[in-house]
Amino acid sequence: MSEGGLFSTYSICSNAAGVAGNLLAFVLFVSPIPTFSRIIRSRSTEQFSGLPYIYALLNCLICLWYGMPIVSSGIILIATVNSVGAIFQFVYIIIFIIYADTGKKLKMLGLLLAVVAVFAVVVFVSINFFEPPNRQLFVGYLSVFSLISMFASPLFIINLVIRTKSVEYMPFYLSLATFLMSFSFFAYGMLKQDPFISVPNGIGAILGIIQLVLYFFYSRSSVEVSRKPLLESNA
Repeated sequence: MSEGGLFSTYSICSNAAGVAGNLLAFVLFVSPIPTFSRIIRSRSTEQFSGLPYIYALLNCLICLWYGMPIVSSGIILIATVNSVGAIFQFVYIIIFIIYADTGKKLKMLGLLLAVVAVFAVVVFVSINFFEPPNRQLFVGYLSVFSLISMFASPLFIINLVIRTKSVEYMPFYLSLATFLMSFSFFAYGMLKQDPFISVPNGIGAILGIIQLVLYFFYSRSSVEVSRKPLLESNA
């Protein structure tokens, strides 16, 4: 096969992995819609926390900046997925602020302003203090740290499933989408030879596999536990 053919196949595979990651990420971005529909209907944030959306917004903004051509070349699909993600998270946060009580409202407004300030500082520092090769390293390390910090949520869910021996709070399709998205971007990062993409998403894919294994293991236990009282009541 000619060099042009190899390059074409390589480009098709890497772009396919990136597009798949974008589509699967969209599934994750829309997954909180039922929660916010409930908030709007009840006109209250109830016991829901807005912190996950604050963290997600900061993560999306930093990764969006990393994917921009001024920082990194040839990974525009990272910028597209995180731009969409940032819009979703921003809308969720605004809805949360509208329906939160006064204490939560002020806290969320403060955190939102802090996220904007941190992102502005990252952009300012990366442009004014780093030339292109080092600029990618600087923003890349920040994006990896941000992505890995986002894994606190899957770790919490894994711990909850093991502790309660129930998969009630770990929806199967959400776990599957998380795994497939992480794996897609892991493949995209490997094909682009970009460890700032492949490493954190590789960790995410491993955590996704753990979630799926736990789901299949404890879903049987959940069924048996749910049936047991019925058997006892008939005895």
